[in-house]
Amino acid sequence: MKQILNKDQKKFLLKLARDSIKYYLKNGEHINIKTEEGILEEKRGAFVTIKHKNQLRGCIGYPTPYLPLYKTIIEASVMAATKDPRFLPIQKKELPDVNIEISVLSLPKKITGLDEIEVGKHGIIVSKGINSGLLLPQVPLEWGWDLETYLKHGCMKAGLDEDAWKKGAEIEIFTAQVFSEKDFDL
Repeated sequence: MKQILNKDQKKFLLKLARDSIKYYLKNGEHINIKTEEGILEEKRGAFVTIKHKNQLRGCIGYPTPYLPLYKTIIEASVMAATKDPRFLPIQKKELPDVNIEISVLSLPKKITGLDEIEVGKHGIIVSKGINSGLLLPQVPLEWGWDLETYLKHGCMKAGLDEDAWKKGAEIEIFTAQVFSEKDFDL
């Protein structure tokens, strides 16, 4: 994905994500801000990933444009911190040890052949019937997966058999601009 956000916009969104979590943990509601920054007002899909001491602690977002980007980050950061069903909600005492990562997504595109998927460049959405699962482009790199392993995990994330990608499951790809607090020593 071409770099759509500049350094200051990335830093703003990372600070907004952390401030949103802090505010929600303290007040039980979403922070209310307004921005006049053009790109941050555009509707964009995005995910917020939270790691505590380098272990996944929450990851939630919207794969397609639903809200202005800054509002997507507010909602996704709070949900990743408190509503990811795989984890207990983050506690205030954990916040100093978490790293927040944001992935701003391109629009998903249905593929016609597996040769269109570039591991490490493309995220995948695997779906069949009402089942759907999404893996961000950085996931196979973090785990050292090849294409077949990546597709298997996408199927399992969707609640499908691991070989559903061979049996009619639809696959969409997208790219992401990925950045984290570690990138900026925040």
